[in-house]
Amino acid sequence: MRALAEFAMAGRRQAVQAAMLLGVLPVINFLSAPVVALVFLRYGRKEGLIVLAWAVLPALGWAVAGDMIPFLLLIGISILATVLRSTGSWEVTVLSGIGVGIGAQLGMTLRPELLQVLQQQIELVMSSPEMQGQVTPLTPEQLQQMLRMFFGTMLMFLSLVLLMMARSWQAKLYNPGGFRDEFHQLRLSWKSSAGLLLMFVLAGLGTPILQQASLFFVLPLLFAGVALVHGMVGLKKWPGAVLVIFYASLLSPIVTQIVVFAAIADSWYDFRSRLRPRSGPPDGSQDGLQK
Repeated sequence: MRALAEFAMAGRRQAVQAAMLLGVLPVINFLSAPVVALVFLRYGRKEGLIVLAWAVLPALGWAVAGDMIPFLLLIGISILATVLRSTGSWEVTVLSGIGVGIGAQLGMTLRPELLQVLQQQIELVMSSPEMQGQVTPLTPEQLQQMLRMFFGTMLMFLSLVLLMMARSWQAKLYNPGGFRDEFHQLRLSWKSSAGLLLMFVLAGLGTPILQQASLFFVLPLLFAGVALVHGMVGLKKWPGAVLVIFYASLLSPIVTQIVVFAAIADSWYDFRSRLRPRSGPPDGSQDGLQK
């Protein structure tokens, strides 16, 4: 990946070539998005938009073929990269991901036939004898709402993860260890956590507008919780195997809920500041993100 980042940073032509070539290739076409994000992060909006304009061409081809994900990923990650570069805040960037998720959810309405195909496949699985009595039946409207929300959540998640990939590439080239420090310090303020929790509760109570975006309010807390674990592992100098076990345990819904609640508690108590040694500067302290 470092070689790819170095090639893309060699000049505009190389960045365009990398973004377009990766965008054409099946299976790995999602890698076009972090290349574009890297240009936004390093050189700013003007240069990023030029590379994005070329990268969009193969993504539009995939969209015509029925796959909207590459196109929506490019748009979403470009927005988030612009936010990160201009604000220097991962908190603001992660919260901005909610807008990307909602936009992707709305974008799915542009391809209603895809939604119908997914709906038919799920209905077929749910109607099988093995699934009878295992799941609560959903109306067609509820199923479509669920599919749109999961699609938007997936795009939000992928946009943030690929942005972090691009940021790690930038750090390896220009600021070794910088992304690790940034991610270890990712923490939501108590106002942000309280607002997300309130929105999620209101969505659970059936508020029509919020009900279709309930998972969007959980994802920023999940990212903050994962960053909390990474930061604690770094401060305690625990072996990397701890993180492997942690990510494997995230497959459990109970563990995921614990991580989310830990992020909420951390927004009030800042556990990492309590674990840092009192002498010397905080681990990875810095005034802002390095460009």
